[in-house]
Amino acid sequence: MRKPPLTLEQLRVAVAEGEIDTVALALVDMQGRLQGKRFHAPYFLDQVVAHGSEGCNYLLAVDVDMNTVDGYAMASWDRGYGDFVMKPDFATLRRVPWQPGTAMLLADLEWPDGTGPVVASPRQILRGQLDRLAAHGLTAYAGTELEFVLFRDSYEQAWQRGYRDLAAANQYNVDYSLLGTARVEPLLRRIRNEMAGAGLVPESAKGECNLGQHEIAFRYDEAVACADHHVIYKNGAKEIAAQEGMSITFMAKPNEREGNSCHIHFSLRDGSGGSAMLGDGPARLSVTGQRVLAGLLATMRELSLFFAPNINSYKRYQPGSFAPTALRWGTDNRTCALRLVGHGQGMRVENRVPGADVNPYLAIAALVAGAVHGIENGLELGEECTGNAYDDATAERVPGTLRDALALWESSSVARAAFGAEVVAHYANMARVELAAFDAAVTDWELARGFERL
Repeated sequence: MRKPPLTLEQLRVAVAEGEIDTVALALVDMQGRLQGKRFHAPYFLDQVVAHGSEGCNYLLAVDVDMNTVDGYAMASWDRGYGDFVMKPDFATLRRVPWQPGTAMLLADLEWPDGTGPVVASPRQILRGQLDRLAAHGLTAYAGTELEFVLFRDSYEQAWQRGYRDLAAANQYNVDYSLLGTARVEPLLRRIRNEMAGAGLVPESAKGECNLGQHEIAFRYDEAVACADHHVIYKNGAKEIAAQEGMSITFMAKPNEREGNSCHIHFSLRDGSGGSAMLGDGPARLSVTGQRVLAGLLATMRELSLFFAPNINSYKRYQPGSFAPTALRWGTDNRTCALRLVGHGQGMRVENRVPGADVNPYLAIAALVAGAVHGIENGLELGEECTGNAYDDATAERVPGTLRDALALWESSSVARAAFGAEVVAHYANMARVELAAFDAAVTDWELARGFERL
């Protein structure tokens, strides 16, 4: 079993010595955000450790603005918006260096009547897919690469300005530029070091193409731990930026320039701990590796709701933008949706489809579901793309809109077999809610084009 960054006994000692006075217990919602409670540390030790805590089940049945919405079977006005139980996962217990005196941990969700886990919760969805993979003697590892755009305005200033005319942290493309990234290194350094203090393993920080765009990368890990680290980092980076009077956005497409990606590196290990991907086939792939890639490609469109969950997600997919549109695979080919990278035991596939707005548990669950689909059906891998995949007229494409993705998701036999009818219906409703809100909105684009001239 994984050793937590902070053990429960160490927490007891730290509380007794006055080092920690607050414990945050967090669940992960549909949007991949942390929701929960902050407890007075002695109360947490006396009560929550043994019994968990309650949270309103509307936390998995609201929109981005936390509005209650119709269409969810598990939570509604008719059902009275009851509770679910937040059960602490002590393997995730850690200090929070950017919040003095604070520890935090993640929770799994269960129903209070003892009927079991909340199947629509993101952590449970991922665990369910990992159980399917384990039946084939395989374990999934993943690493997520989150890009963000940094502004010198605070979140409050950005709100007051309607998120327009903000001051990007860099005025030009600083992709790989040490000079350009030095302008914001105090913030990047603080994020790296304080995430290390929280038990994550930072690797590097680099500039990206959009104005003020950067990426901080962390070491790969077992699938659930990778997703846990992703949401802790994403939440913590925003908190640290706010403390410095700045703001970060992880929107997939915050403006007309390059979008924010979340490339997911994905690999499988066999029962001996060795790579299940490495072999003597095409591109050094094993039979399992070939079937995994074939499964990922075959299911990408149907499961795209888990890779691109928002309306804004689909505006990132533009030819020549390093955001993939063609569902092809290639060795170290950044024009493909699936890029095969690494050597020897480090061989892995990089899924370049998700943006930084993705829920990592759902995206990795979709990768595992695709891999299992390829393995169980013995799918054969098509030819490698060695050129520009954007120009491949024969390739299937990433869905163009959330509406397209929703239709594919609801009609998918793969999604229903992998995740079950309840999960399919739950996340379909999430997409319908977003589409209805967007369809009712009057945008700045409409006003600019129509206010005077129409």
